[in-house]
Amino acid sequence: MTEASEATRPARVEARGWGWRHAGRKRSALDGIDLRIAPGERVLLLGPSGSGKSTLLHALAGVHGGAEEGEETGTLLIDGEWPGAVRGRASLVLQDPDSQVILARVGDDVAFGCENLGVPRNEIWPRVRAALEQVGLDLPLDHPTSSLSGGQKQRLALAGALAMRPGLLLLDEPTANLDPEGVAEVRLAVARTLDRTGATFVVVEHRVDVWIDLVTRIVVLGRNGRLIADGDPRQVIDTQRDALLAAGVWVPGSPPTVSAAQPVAAASVADLEAVELAIGRRSDAVVREGLELSLPHAASTVLTGPNGAGKSTLALTMGGLLPPLAGRVRAAPDLAAGLRTDPIRWRSRELLTRIGTVFQEPEHQFVASTVQRELEVAPRALGLDAATTKRRTDEMLERLGLALLAEANPFTLSGGEQRRLTVACALVAQPRVIILDEPTFGQDRLTWIELVTLLRGLVDDGVTLLSVSHDPAYLAALGDQHLDLSREALLAKAAA
Repeated sequence: MTEASEATRPARVEARGWGWRHAGRKRSALDGIDLRIAPGERVLLLGPSGSGKSTLLHALAGVHGGAEEGEETGTLLIDGEWPGAVRGRASLVLQDPDSQVILARVGDDVAFGCENLGVPRNEIWPRVRAALEQVGLDLPLDHPTSSLSGGQKQRLALAGALAMRPGLLLLDEPTANLDPEGVAEVRLAVARTLDRTGATFVVVEHRVDVWIDLVTRIVVLGRNGRLIADGDPRQVIDTQRDALLAAGVWVPGSPPTVSAAQPVAAASVADLEAVELAIGRRSDAVVREGLELSLPHAASTVLTGPNGAGKSTLALTMGGLLPPLAGRVRAAPDLAAGLRTDPIRWRSRELLTRIGTVFQEPEHQFVASTVQRELEVAPRALGLDAATTKRRTDEMLERLGLALLAEANPFTLSGGEQRRLTVACALVAQPRVIILDEPTFGQDRLTWIELVTLLRGLVDDGVTLLSVSHDPAYLAALGDQHLDLSREALLAKAAA
């Protein structure tokens, strides 16, 4: 295949009065959308958390399903056809890449989409290798997908999308869980792909600065699911700055207004300590060993490092959800409160009020059919009375902007809303230690400020916090103690 013929024709998108209401919801996610995207245009789709950005991308990819999943109004077309009738013209990388991992080996997973499109076998594997190289995922084709970090899965999902060479490339927060180097690699991979293929491009991202120099147009959705701005990127930013900030958009040059991190006192006691700790998801695959660290009481610790460094694994081990491969995690006697001091030995109910954990993938924690019932799971497990349960759940719904979604199914929420729900579910049990994996994933500027302010208030009230994050603003606000798992930091610590 020649370079010029690598891609199908760039797609044309048209929406005329289009809207979508999820099944069981009273309010439409999107309503009255009129939008035309010319072949080859590059669009950054902005808006607050829950404004319908992901819903629009799913509709363009033709994956919304039938009437049982929701109600559609108006018209949405790709090249004059209903998106569901031209699958393969659009390729979507979801907000949660874990949900797109299908097969057990990296190469097979990237090849899956090409096989479904009927790409000749002799063309598939060159495409697979090229796509993996483009996204910077330097792994053998037979590497198990089960051992990938969240950020690596994100690159894998992008590689699968690029290998299909779509006419319309749709990305839903593709850099949300990546380290800074990974962000640069993915953006560069997308830029190279668009330059080579000329594909039409729509990307959803809260942070404008990552994509503003690559896109040719910005489209902004408001909280009511309607368009509030559309035009040249720089012009939209310059003329609509106040409106964008009010809508929760991360506008370059307008950092969030929150207090700065507070250094930990040298004499602080630790709620949790790791002693000669070795970590890993499997007993035969040690990710890090010889770790010595502590979580000071009533302080916020932020854990950083490149993708694949073991941040999530360390967080789960500290939280008593993964067994140490060597060494131990030790809880302070008053935190253990009569139990053994190894959190891995505690039962789930014993963990609830001691260590609450929020996973990197929000939907892995959902067990109830509505947001309200999800929030009631922990209080019921603790045997709290109805009045206490209602007071705690109502507070969390209001503080984290979920009150209007109390009767919604958690799986129909946006990624940012799901993240806030999982944080709320941990907080409602009022544990003394809270462990959060990528807590600001999918948050707009306003919900980010509310979440960070809430967490700082909890720390001020005596809660011990451990967060895994790639977010530099979060580190600046809540990094009272900074633990860096990068190779350079560990080598420097060893040398000292």
